[in-house]
Amino acid sequence: MPKIITADHTELYVKDWGAGQPVILIHGWPLSSDSWDDQALALAQAGYRAIAYDRRGFGRSTQTWNGFDYDTLADDLAAVIAYSGAKDAVLVGFSMGGGEVARYMSRHNGKSVAKAVLVSASLPYRLKTSDNPLGAEQAAFDKTAQAINDDRPKFLAGFFEKFFGVTTDAQPVSQELLEWARSVSMQASLKATLGCAKSFTTTDFRGELAAFKVPTLIIHGTNDQIVPIDASSRLTAKGIAHATLLEYKDAPHGLFATHKARLTTDLLDFLRQ
Repeated sequence: MPKIITADHTELYVKDWGAGQPVILIHGWPLSSDSWDDQALALAQAGYRAIAYDRRGFGRSTQTWNGFDYDTLADDLAAVIAYSGAKDAVLVGFSMGGGEVARYMSRHNGKSVAKAVLVSASLPYRLKTSDNPLGAEQAAFDKTAQAINDDRPKFLAGFFEKFFGVTTDAQPVSQELLEWARSVSMQASLKATLGCAKSFTTTDFRGELAAFKVPTLIIHGTNDQIVPIDASSRLTAKGIAHATLLEYKDAPHGLFATHKARLTTDLLDFLRQ
């Protein structure tokens, strides 16, 4: 697979499948581009060019010491778009990846972007403040960071059960998939894991939603325990002009696995509009 070299000489691992209009898939925290494989394969088979890459510090990309702020991450996305040569790219951001889409639209004026999709995205602002009462307390994020530092594999085991909606009554994914997710996440550097967690929990994108000037599809599960829909996509949909919000009833955060067939169908329908 080719690698993309960013402005600060970071190597980004990229998968480039198929031919046609480019659909650039941006993964969530703390996974890698592999999480998009089911959708990428379907997109390529449907006549699109599916491009997925590992965020810096994750998967097979360079484990840098710096650059986990959204300005740098959006510039990395700009490098991927430039690599694609696209004039009509579709950006698809999952969870944390929604922030890269938002910052790219504002920082790079949406250059070469025809459409955008936000899936389980952590927009517009995760932190609870006096003017953002639906956000989460800083103490909760501090507790997460401490748990990662104390025993990252143990933290990830519990995290992914919530991520995929595993309960005593529901097992939407296999035990093997849970083990895979934890293994992929352990490929990331500890520095990147903590740095990106800080970025997506403290970055306020509310003022950047107006930068979405292209058709935008928002998809979110109503039982998302990682990024609750009331504090995220329902607010985001109100802030993006002409956005379409699809709510998956009772669905958890990890829609790319738990609802992969429906997600793929909705992506393809939106692309064909």
